[in-house]
Amino acid sequence: MPDIAESGITLRAIVAEDQALLRVGLTRILQASGIVVVEAVEDAAALATALTRDDVDVAIVDVRLPPTHATEGLEAAIAARATRPGLPVLVLSQWVEPLYARDLLASGEGAVGYLLKDRVADIDAFVAAVRQVAGGGTVLDPQVVAGLVSRRDRPLDRLTPRERDVLTLMAEGRSNAAIADRLAVTEKAVGKHINNIFTKLDLPPAPDDNRRVLAVLAWLNAG
Repeated sequence: MPDIAESGITLRAIVAEDQALLRVGLTRILQASGIVVVEAVEDAAALATALTRDDVDVAIVDVRLPPTHATEGLEAAIAARATRPGLPVLVLSQWVEPLYARDLLASGEGAVGYLLKDRVADIDAFVAAVRQVAGGGTVLDPQVVAGLVSRRDRPLDRLTPRERDVLTLMAEGRSNAAIADRLAVTEKAVGKHINNIFTKLDLPPAPDDNRRVLAVLAWLNAG
């Protein structure tokens, strides 16, 4: 996937958040980081219209939007990705709900993220997540990851403890180099673990980025 963070590409973003202070705050954070906010909207209808633009590189979307504050934001994002496959979407939520991430990942195309709103306080990490999703990556909130790891199901029982560690870090959106650094092993070892994960989860040969998404999706389904 392209390294958006280092490519010099100026990203264009949509922000969908009904709380005015947070909407303005997100807009200012992104713009201060060199990301152009082309629209900042407050409800599902405006979001659906904004997502039809062809000049959008990434959408940052609150799960719950007016009029009912149920899952209108999530539903609008999923509908937009059905029309425009692979549209990068980073969903923000007040609560840990793995189903949100699973629904976004269901297409197997990647370029999605799910973070708790509290993560916005870490500006550098938040902006890095936006850029990673825009570049085709997958970023899941560590609390979602932790909750799912504690509820492993049979498909993941095939994995060794170290392979589960690697898959957990993959689910957080980390690169092979970052995983190697975190686990204090070589990138070659990480690559071997990832290939074992693909094999044990019965994922057929495909571009590695796609199989990483499918592995995380299998992991989410197990949760």
